[in-house]
Amino acid sequence: MKFPKISALIFILDILIAISARGDLTSDLVKDADRARGGIDQGISWTVKVESFEEGEKSERSYFVKTKGDNAYVETLEPARNKGEVILFNSRLMWFFKPNLRKPVSISARQKLSGQASNGDIASTNYFRDYTATFEKKEEWNKEPVQILLLKAKSTDVTYDQIRYWISEKSRLAVKSEFMTLQGQIFKVATFEYENKLTLDGKTIPFMSRMEIVDAKFKENKSILKYESPQKITISEHCHPV
Repeated sequence: MKFPKISALIFILDILIAISARGDLTSDLVKDADRARGGIDQGISWTVKVESFEEGEKSERSYFVKTKGDNAYVETLEPARNKGEVILFNSRLMWFFKPNLRKPVSISARQKLSGQASNGDIASTNYFRDYTATFEKKEEWNKEPVQILLLKAKSTDVTYDQIRYWISEKSRLAVKSEFMTLQGQIFKVATFEYENKLTLDGKTIPFMSRMEIVDAKFKENKSILKYESPQKITISEHCHPV
């Protein structure tokens, strides 16, 4: 008469194993998507131009980015009045520096950088480190199957509280994001393109070329980030990428 209990335990164990396996696959998908958005342990650099449209006004900025693992260095190239301003990233900590400051000032990843783009949007993406991902559902994006994941922040010092994330099953590239408040309200939507290529250790991988971030309520307010010249660079193991 004990067999039904044993069968039930085996059934529950099988379910737990399946859930664990799904979690591992989901995490791997996020980690792969990070790579094409700069989440790489090796040193890389690129430039990014930001065009922002806010209430009928257009502004432009450009930055030079160097990153390795959890660290990044972002220097303003344009406009001329902001040239030389620097944002330093060390894991989830961030500092702002400009030539007339005596010492760097601590800033938040959530602070506005330009238009719809926040400070945390400009450098490499490490959602694998910063968020816990769960599978929601599957659907199609441009006739390709995608998995939709819900990412919840592991701490309060990351850029967004929650992200709904569309990742292609075939390319393992992120194609869309909905950025949400802690209560689940969508306030920004982003889409991604990958026309750049990056060569690492003899392998060529896709790298993001365009990110468009749109205000969920006022769609005329948006920022377009255009990524250019991604390349591998040498950065010392013991140095911040400056």
